[in-house]
Amino acid sequence: MGAIKTSEVKNLAEDLIREHGDRFSESFEDNKKVLHEIKPIKSKKVRNVVAGYLTTRMKQIQKSGI
Repeated sequence: MGAIKTSEVKNLAEDLIREHGDRFSESFEDNKKVLHEIKPIKSKKVRNVVAGYLTTRMKQIQKSGI
């Protein structure tokens, strides 16, 4: 089991996927770079949490075939 993400992180990630879903991938490093271009987040920890959640969601989306 992993750490539970806050609803703020989940909502931000879902909004980013809706608006820029084609730019994100299943790679954490690539998602960090794209996230920095789209929405610069000053906190390194928050940026990494959001990028990690984006990576997880993109893997789920790819697996489900949506």
